[in-house]
Amino acid sequence: MIYKFKSKATGDVIMMGPNGDQVLRLIGKEPAAKGIIEVAAMPAAMAAIERAIHDDEDARKQAEAEAAAEGEVLPPREGVSLRQRAWPMVEMMKRAHAAGHEIVWGV
Repeated sequence: MIYKFKSKATGDVIMMGPNGDQVLRLIGKEPAAKGIIEVAAMPAAMAAIERAIHDDEDARKQAEAEAAAEGEVLPPREGVSLRQRAWPMVEMMKRAHAAGHEIVWGV
């Protein structure tokens, strides 16, 4: 499945299924073909994503420190980081919240 998140305040954000599922779970929503993020829920959703990004980056730093302590070098991260993947959605939420418009998908 492909998610196409839409808001009257911004351009669309498109995510592949697994990535969209991950972001929805981070904000406390169950992945579904259709849904809405209401304006009142956006500050908590943005905070949840930012916490998850912080936790992801802390885990990477910890793994790098452990590898360095053992005299090894951790291989570079493969693919796109959570920060890079979630940034468009966080920006969409910031703009939609400021304009007072919800974000919908599947409609």
